[in-house]
Amino acid sequence: MANFLIDAAKQMTYDAIVIGSGISGGWAAKELCEKGLKTLVLERGRDVKHVTDYPTANLNPWEFPHRGQVPLAVREQYGDIRSFMREETLHWAIKPDEQPFVQEQPFTWTRGYHVGGKSLLWARQTQRWSEFDFEGPARDGFAVDWPIRYRDLAPWYSHVEKFAGISGNKDGLPHLPDGEFLPPIQLNCVESHLQQTIAKHYTDRQLIQGRCAHITQPKPVHTAQGRAQCQHRALCVRGCPFGGYFSSNASTLPWAERTGNMTLRPHSVVHSIIYDDQKGRATGVRVVDANSLQMMEFYARIIFVNGSALNSNLILLNSTSNRFPNGLGNDSGLLGKYIAWHNYRGKISAEYDGFPDQTTDGRNPSNGYIPRFRNLHRQETTGLASQFLRGYATGVGGGRGLQTNRDGVGLALKENLLHPKLGPWHISGWMQGETIPLEKNHVRLDPNRNDKYGIPLLVTSAGWSENDDRMVNDFMEQMTEMFTLAGFTNVKAVDTHSNPGSDIHEMGGVRMGKDAKTSLLNQWNALHHCKNVFVTDGACMTSTSTQNPSLTYMALTARAANFAVAQMKKKNL
Repeated sequence: MANFLIDAAKQMTYDAIVIGSGISGGWAAKELCEKGLKTLVLERGRDVKHVTDYPTANLNPWEFPHRGQVPLAVREQYGDIRSFMREETLHWAIKPDEQPFVQEQPFTWTRGYHVGGKSLLWARQTQRWSEFDFEGPARDGFAVDWPIRYRDLAPWYSHVEKFAGISGNKDGLPHLPDGEFLPPIQLNCVESHLQQTIAKHYTDRQLIQGRCAHITQPKPVHTAQGRAQCQHRALCVRGCPFGGYFSSNASTLPWAERTGNMTLRPHSVVHSIIYDDQKGRATGVRVVDANSLQMMEFYARIIFVNGSALNSNLILLNSTSNRFPNGLGNDSGLLGKYIAWHNYRGKISAEYDGFPDQTTDGRNPSNGYIPRFRNLHRQETTGLASQFLRGYATGVGGGRGLQTNRDGVGLALKENLLHPKLGPWHISGWMQGETIPLEKNHVRLDPNRNDKYGIPLLVTSAGWSENDDRMVNDFMEQMTEMFTLAGFTNVKAVDTHSNPGSDIHEMGGVRMGKDAKTSLLNQWNALHHCKNVFVTDGACMTSTSTQNPSLTYMALTARAANFAVAQMKKKNL
């Protein structure tokens, strides 16, 4: 019997375990497997195979039974979840009983529980952070100082950019560093018009083409991944069978699988991380099989936590032991605190009467982008910008659609419907503001209620601050001014008052820092007090900056994985 137990334990033992298969989990799997580590990748959701498991990828609008709408009876099964409530994306939605949570304040939590996670759902915008961003907390005293700077991450940005395939221009902006770019996607005429107007009237701001994870000119490394050039179908959220945009499914996971070192296990809901008090390190992961509800354990020398920010917080909070009664590595008591996100509340729209002889069918999968221009060199002392810390970036997109005349009846109506006319050019903008991490914005475990897997429910307690309100007001004022100078009409700027989390950019709770008393992770993304556990998804972020965060997650993950392998070889882990 003893031998049987030893053999069984060996079958459940790996060199490394990666929790989550999304953007950061996929990169952890790739880097660890490439370096020869037998790696188990745990995904709580179902399997999704690249190409074959994108059921709506090639359907035309008329091929959907309900022309894209989700029937009321089906919608009711998903409660008040609004994400993916279209026929073409319903396969990404999860039902409320999969993981209920407690909203102490209104919070929008979008999850991607399937192999590939939110790498199949993201907007694919990829901007580097700059030295200015990493210095933010030290500069104004909010949050704690990052334990790394841009120079530490710059080579890893290059590493992931080359593999993922990032299109963009080299814009020469010190606060938005250039990267390893494929040819850019072009702005359309109304976006270019706004770009020229801004350049004419301002010296402190620019409109550039958004940098995005789309292959515009495949390199050998992309061909080796089996990926092709972006087809500009603008159906990305369905899943791309061409691999034109970066996802774990099209890129990192297949790459890891080819090494023969990866074991991928879907339907594996991580309960907690096992800590051995005598060995003084984590030894494995407890998993609930989503189908059988059976609890099992897997073991490894190193563990990467990449379950997506809030779920990674939940896992660590639920990983209790004699050594860590309040959650793994949580000597400081800060685990789950200082949750932050991006402020997407500000929106603006307008029309333009120019360019009547031009149209567009380019289906740009990206958009224009105005990098942060507020409080860049110092805290501004005049105007609305003097009233808030940090700043915001702005996404900009324009187009020209068809207008359908629905007048008439019978044959007259039919003729009108069959011959739509081009409407005016329209343009819109949306803010992406940096929220300040505050201790009161936190997540914790409900002590009395569990989900169907026996895991405590997550309680979210996070709200807007006056700093966020003032930033929205400045966005509306500045964008209205820029749109008006461009000659746009029917300009409408609004504060949507959307819930925190609506941007799908939750960050923090397991932040990096120099001091174990004020942070959870060190400069290599390892827990200060449990150095064989690494957290490299959004949970690790000390501050949020204004850039889309996914590229930074990728770079941090690759850097941490290579450090972990080196430490294993030195027998330090």
